[in-house]
Amino acid sequence: MKQLLRLALICSVVLTACTKPFKKGDAGLEYKIISKGNGKELKYGNFMQLHITQIYSGAKDTILGDTRDVMPRIEMFDSIQTPPQYYKILKNLKLGDSLVLRTLTDSAFKTQPEAMPPFMKKGKYLLTTIKLINIFETKEQADSANKAEALIAKPKFYKKQIEAVEKELTTNKAQVEKDTKTIEEYLAKNNLKAQKTKWGVYVQLINQGDGAASTINDIVTLNYVCKSLDSGRVFDSNTDPKFQHMQPMQVNLGQFGNVIPGWNDGLLGLKKGAKAIIYVPSNLAYGAQANGEIKANSILAFDIDVLNLETEEAAIKASQEKAAAMQQLQQQQMSQAQAKTLDSMAKAQKK
Repeated sequence: MKQLLRLALICSVVLTACTKPFKKGDAGLEYKIISKGNGKELKYGNFMQLHITQIYSGAKDTILGDTRDVMPRIEMFDSIQTPPQYYKILKNLKLGDSLVLRTLTDSAFKTQPEAMPPFMKKGKYLLTTIKLINIFETKEQADSANKAEALIAKPKFYKKQIEAVEKELTTNKAQVEKDTKTIEEYLAKNNLKAQKTKWGVYVQLINQGDGAASTINDIVTLNYVCKSLDSGRVFDSNTDPKFQHMQPMQVNLGQFGNVIPGWNDGLLGLKKGAKAIIYVPSNLAYGAQANGEIKANSILAFDIDVLNLETEEAAIKASQEKAAAMQQLQQQQMSQAQAKTLDSMAKAQKK
């Protein structure tokens, strides 16, 4: 329903411009500008804050992407960052204006026809609606606005990611039930106690740790060993030199995609200093796809050692301070090297 309402709103924007014909642009682009006529003019070097919606207009209109689902996009407006065919059109926009772009699928995929998704057909239009919602004159203003939007977008984006994982679990219910049975039989056979999470990860707590429990706002620094539940074979570890990446790993619990979903779920609630084994069913690991030596539909067990917990903001600040200190050290080393070179040259001249 939400998508239908949004599509209706987008279509109303397109229909508002129906009294005007589309103008011809470059590279197969056609466009219409729906102008308020009194907004601030977009100038070279400004930063544009845009809401962008992309639609495939086939037998049934399909929304391909919408920044309103996440956050507005901020881009610099110049003839280098902005592709020429878009630059010529965007330079006519004022604050508050809307732009409707369209191009035939034939033109969009002319150089790479094999990249056209199967559901798209030749002779159909790809529509893009753009709303210029703000103009910033400096990078600092743009960065500040982007940071503010990211804070608003984070819980919304996190919710969408949660929904995607839960949909996947529902779709693969049979495999989920099979994995649950296997894990519970393993725990019972070995007389082990573990707490089951909402998604079905089992957490065997060996050492509770101290302090506050981790939340989706935290970054967890940890050491780990990854093993197969059925054979106990070790596939990966950041404490074994054999795997050639012996450094603590950081996991942002508020972001998905950097680690398997089972970690986002199983690491929640662990404290600094905690030691645990988390048993991850296949649908929250690599699913039906094999990953290197890990077979399809493998249940994995991870030995976890939580070294540190900190908020995302604190982690970013620490990283920036570390980078600044490193830069300062490099500058000092360069200055010392230059001074040494000049001293050697001066001594050579005296001789």
